[in-house]
Amino acid sequence: MATLVFSYSHADEALRNELETHLSPLKRMGTISAWHDRRIAPGQEFEHEIDRYFAEANIILLLVSSDFIASDYCWNIEIKNAMARHERGEAIVIPVILRNCAWHNLPFGKLLAATKDGKPITQFPSHDDGFVQVVDAVSKAAARIDTNNSTQVPHASTSSKAQLSPSVNTVLQPRSGNLSLPKTFSDLDKDRASREGFEYVARYFENSLFELKQRNPGIEVEFQPVDSSAFTCAIYLHGTRTGQCGVWRGDRLHGVGSVCFSHDGMVRNSYNESLSLADNGQSLGFRTMMGFTGNSHNTLLTNEGMAEHLWDMFFKSVKQRMS
Repeated sequence: MATLVFSYSHADEALRNELETHLSPLKRMGTISAWHDRRIAPGQEFEHEIDRYFAEANIILLLVSSDFIASDYCWNIEIKNAMARHERGEAIVIPVILRNCAWHNLPFGKLLAATKDGKPITQFPSHDDGFVQVVDAVSKAAARIDTNNSTQVPHASTSSKAQLSPSVNTVLQPRSGNLSLPKTFSDLDKDRASREGFEYVARYFENSLFELKQRNPGIEVEFQPVDSSAFTCAIYLHGTRTGQCGVWRGDRLHGVGSVCFSHDGMVRNSYNESLSLADNGQSLGFRTMMGFTGNSHNTLLTNEGMAEHLWDMFFKSVKQRMS
């Protein structure tokens, strides 16, 4: 069994909780055990416990974000020690990019990230899609460790052994990873999430239209903000309109989704899709009206997932008219 530890910022605890849930199959199969600092018991020395588990871990997950990089403890202690053990071949360090940040030129930037091309978890259509790739990376690392252990005796430095108590296997102490209590979100949290989600969609559409025009001769585009809560856009081929749509913020207090979409432009009394703000007990996201994303209706979409879903609806109709 491989022992795994999380190196992360507490600002990203909700994402770490989601990842730990996704790792449950590997824990149930006896492939890994997992530890993080929230398992330090009252009365234990915080830094000593972290040093002890990091010194024995086979797999170290770096949960990378701007907050993680900004943390003096993560930077000066955890990253430094993790990379030293990686260089000595004592552990496998896997960067998991949680949120977009400048990480490529850092010491761990030379390592292959868990997700394809280092795509941040928050930029996947849903966090689940990204964490599945992380589980696959951890599974492969555990298999490598198992193969190595079958051919050689694991090496531990004298200093590491001296620091460890006889009960070093406490890293394997049985304890549930499902200890997260549901979070509550205020009206302010929800209003901000709804606004930020809509603003992300607007930027996504505007940038996609610009790039579409740059790549395709004969294509003209229009992106027109109606106000701070609505926009329309259209695509023209040699002057002939091939598609249009309107996107606006709805009114969740009156049973309308937080973000609405219509192929007919701005017609607030009808829509082709409506996404409602919801939460999964740990984070806020958006659910589709009818589950058109190919995922379950209950799938919680990130801002990027919502933007991709609406763009696909819009662009699919454009391509159909042009074919």
